[in-house]
Amino acid sequence: MTEASRSDSTKGSGCVTGAHGSDLPAKLGKPAERALAAAGIYRLADLTTWTERDLAALHGVGPTAITKLRDALAERNQTFA
Repeated sequence: MTEASRSDSTKGSGCVTGAHGSDLPAKLGKPAERALAAAGIYRLADLTTWTERDLAALHGVGPTAITKLRDALAERNQTFA
């Protein structure tokens, strides 16, 4: 999927979409997106089995990504493990 088509497909949703049907926040940085995908995390529900500390240990996932993920989980009344 090209960057242009990705942004068109996520307009208004605020979420990344892809082959795995991701509902992760669209504004995550590319390093965080790659780190999460490498860890098998494609959906917000996948994050409920991870602690913030474990996520932060992934190369590419920093404080900004953790905050965005925490906020996205909170919107769905979910939390990290």
